Amino acid sequence: MSIYLNKDSKIIVQGITGGMGAKHTTLMLQSGSNIVGGVNARKAGTTVELDGKELPVFGTVEEAMKETGADVSVAFVPPAFTKDACIEAIDAGIGLLVVITEGVPVQDTAEVWSYLQSEANKAGTRMIGPNCPGIITPGESLAGITPHTIAGTGPVGLVSKSGTLTYQMMYELKDYGFSTAIGIGGDPIIGTTHIDALAAFEADPDTLAIVMIGEIGGDAEERAAAYIKDNVTKPVVGYVAGFTAPEGKTMGHAGAIVSGSSGTAQAKKEALEAVGVKVGKTPSETAELMREVLRNL
Repeated sequence: MSIYLNKDSKIIVQGITGGMGAKHTTLMLQSGSNIVGGVNARKAGTTVELDGKELPVFGTVEEAMKETGADVSVAFVPPAFTKDACIEAIDAGIGLLVVITEGVPVQDTAEVWSYLQSEANKAGTRMIGPNCPGIITPGESLAGITPHTIAGTGPVGLVSKSGTLTYQMMYELKDYGFSTAIGIGGDPIIGTTHIDALAAFEADPDTLAIVMIGEIGGDAEERAAAYIKDNVTKPVVGYVAGFTAPEGKTMGHAGAIVSGSSGTAQAKKEALEAVGVKVGKTPSETAELMREVLRNL
């Protein structure tokens, strides 16, 4: 089992002919993902050969879905065009939209988020990102840029704001493996939240324990803690990046800024520990806490 993505997922890539799109489509193919085509309006009707596979390029997401049966799209589109690419995918009725692009204007993301919540989203499209590494179900499928070689299949579910910390935690716990690892992105507005992923992992019978990685800024981790208290029965281990971040400084992600006591790593740690989540001081310590949990299951 897995959440959101599995071996049957048929993936298209918006921006497949660009440098990043082509590079990461190749890596997705090497991971075993079922990539069935790409989208670039200017190169519709052509093909692109990647990793020995000839992939058709379509003019629109709607056309690509009609011709290939695709149900997942990964967007490698420049920030200025990301909003239009997202709305096109939502209008076409894609099931899962993974937006890798960094630097998308917050106003644009807000408009896409609002569109996702509206009646226009007839198919109930789920968006992951933007500014994220995407999602991987090891051994089955990768939709994004996560290195597929760092961990295999196992009982741990992982949800993380940070891409690099997603990779590190997968590597740290490679001896146990993962059901699905999802990087939700660190922008102020994102499509899929910690809570969405926690709910999905709670419902997945093959996920036995969950690692949740947060970071300074906003109140997403505090809200996740409240959700865990009332809705999650599986053990959760946490890590919050940014204990040494200076107040008022934006750190890395656009959403990672501390204002007063709001959004600090300490406040998030305390909120999680108050509902029984063990929180590590470092990624390695967090991995060791998860090993203890798994040994005791």
